[in-house]
Amino acid sequence: MTVGAGNGVSVVLRPHVPEVKNFQLSQLRRLRECDQVAAVCYRIRGGEIEFLLVRTNSGHWTFPKGKAEPGLTHAQAAALEAFEEAGVHGRMEEASFARYVRRKGGGMRGAARADRSAEKEIVVQAHLCEVSRLDAPQEQGRNPTWFSAKKAKRRLCEDRTADFASELARVVDRAANRISRLHNYVGV
Repeated sequence: MTVGAGNGVSVVLRPHVPEVKNFQLSQLRRLRECDQVAAVCYRIRGGEIEFLLVRTNSGHWTFPKGKAEPGLTHAQAAALEAFEEAGVHGRMEEASFARYVRRKGGGMRGAARADRSAEKEIVVQAHLCEVSRLDAPQEQGRNPTWFSAKKAKRRLCEDRTADFASELARVVDRAANRISRLHNYVGV
């Protein structure tokens, strides 16, 4: 399109064509600063906060978690993981209350590991989910089990590096504090 700019000058206007970029899924996840989402599922029973943990394929206890999927909010992806891994129905908070980093790969654990360059850091956004009911999990072998905050921290720390164990314990503490505030509960 040609537009007169006055004084006999013509300006050619071209329609703006936005630059198109192709991204791999892993790049999109990095852009969103989140590789995985976790559902920190809880209930209050007998005046105590309890957390629902599931078993990983390697036998560790963990929160239901999985990939942050394109097309879903982090909260929706966390709710889907909670349902698939633990059969959870409940109220998921849209906003993440905690973020933690886990390291995957690299082989050896603890102080014996000298080279961390082979490890991959995975950022996990944690969302609180107040459980209203449980169905049978979609995934086999997950063994969803309720634990007090103290026992949940102990189970989450079993056979894990000290830094990752402390990250998981911090998530339980932050969750318990947030739940206490939400429910005006003093029993933590």
